[in-house]
Amino acid sequence: MTRQYPAYRESGVEWLGQLPDGWSVMNPRRIFSQEREPAQATDEQLSATQKSGVIPQRLYMEQEDQKVVLALAGLDNFKRVRAGDFVISLRSFQGGIERSSYDGCVSPAYTVLRPKLKTDGGYFRYLLKTDEFILKLQSVTSGIRDGRNVSYEQFALVPLCFPPLPEQTAIAAFLDRETAKIDALVEEQRRLIDLLREKRQAVISHAVTRGLNPAAKLKPSGVDWLGDVPEWWEVASVRRCSTRVVTGSTPSNDAPNTEQDEAFAWYTPGDFSEELLLSASARSVPSSTVLAGELRVFPSNSVLVVSIGATLGKVGYSEVACSANQQINAIVPNEKVTARFLAYSLSEKTAVMRFLSNASTIGIMNQEKTKEIVIAVPPIREQDDIVRYLDQRTSELKALSETAEVAITLLQERRAALISAAVTGKIDVRDFAAETEAA
Repeated sequence: MTRQYPAYRESGVEWLGQLPDGWSVMNPRRIFSQEREPAQATDEQLSATQKSGVIPQRLYMEQEDQKVVLALAGLDNFKRVRAGDFVISLRSFQGGIERSSYDGCVSPAYTVLRPKLKTDGGYFRYLLKTDEFILKLQSVTSGIRDGRNVSYEQFALVPLCFPPLPEQTAIAAFLDRETAKIDALVEEQRRLIDLLREKRQAVISHAVTRGLNPAAKLKPSGVDWLGDVPEWWEVASVRRCSTRVVTGSTPSNDAPNTEQDEAFAWYTPGDFSEELLLSASARSVPSSTVLAGELRVFPSNSVLVVSIGATLGKVGYSEVACSANQQINAIVPNEKVTARFLAYSLSEKTAVMRFLSNASTIGIMNQEKTKEIVIAVPPIREQDDIVRYLDQRTSELKALSETAEVAITLLQERRAALISAAVTGKIDVRDFAAETEAA
């Protein structure tokens, strides 16, 4: 579909490499001016977002589900932005030079760039987002660590290529069309991952409440969120299925430690994922801390539940003795249930836990609330069969999700490579533009 230009020349700029004959290399100062036009009282405040470019702050708040909006105390030192301007945002190191589709104003934290030459804004929107440009900008910019913004002077240190205007337009049109195709494929894979996640939850929910025999006779459980269960199953609370429920703890800062001291797993909510078996914790404590009584220790095969905050209801189990912080409750199963069956049963009761947490802002599942959770309890042998079945089915669904994730990564790499090749003239897309117009 694409081919190279007939002739190239060395650009003399490392990040650009060879450029097609007829393309220029320019200092950004020749292309963009730094605008300091004062904002007017009627100007709407804008925000720079990598998802949508520069948009009204009210739309940004809706998109990102922001709960807090900082009050704007006047427009002193705010700068006017016109549609078509570029804005260097606070996230420039992640590719935060955004193009505005709106008139408005931005705070003094932003730098406003206005094209001085006749340009196609779509072309520069792609050029200034390439990985190669961003890496080069990072290399000439100070203040990454202390969070200072990229200045106009620093931006001007990175030479830019400047194709003839018709080619800028052709490249932008080509990339609009091709990236839209790739984005659509990525979205399909993301929808597939969401469906697989829903399927996983449905498979678990059915197995731990109805069992594996579709012909099983059912009885009312007496609990709304359980519905009917096999007639020989028991319905019991976590209180009746455990020897104890324990809340985690945090050791003191002066806990004993030696270089030879063996690490002891100490879990936090960040260690939880869709995988129920907890792997190595991101943070650990020395075993001497445990021996000194600095931590509450959970025995092997305890089931851990995140009991507060945004990830309330996340579940995992540990096959070895461990500990956790105060955001986590540990359930020590008794002879009625196995740890793995209990973990599967609780993993599909996030909504129930949020209801029981009974909080308007930050939900909290204390020990007593955790003990109130009701589950369906089959005989131990049947629990083992259900766990084996769920291990297999969830592994199959995980493999499909991982395949979709790989596809997304490859598509995104293809997108980035296509943009880079087109905006630096490594491929010639002028025929594409002509064919599109003819069609």
